[in-house]
Amino acid sequence: MDDWRSIVGGNVRRLRQSVGLTQEQLAFEAHIDLTYVGGIERGQRNPSLLVMVRIAEALKADPISLLERPR
Repeated sequence: MDDWRSIVGGNVRRLRQSVGLTQEQLAFEAHIDLTYVGGIERGQRNPSLLVMVRIAEALKADPISLLERPR
């Protein structure tokens, strides 16, 4: 079974880095705590759908892109 927290976290990190945002900037744009962003990226947190949508919007990405399995 896939570890969806790790998949989401890896996608958040990849997308964040591709748009040139720091974790702090992403947290500010998505209106979430900086430590929560770090926990998501490390696969330690289980973000709600609302949080994933806010992250995706801050990254100017489609929310489904956070759920794509790595190739």
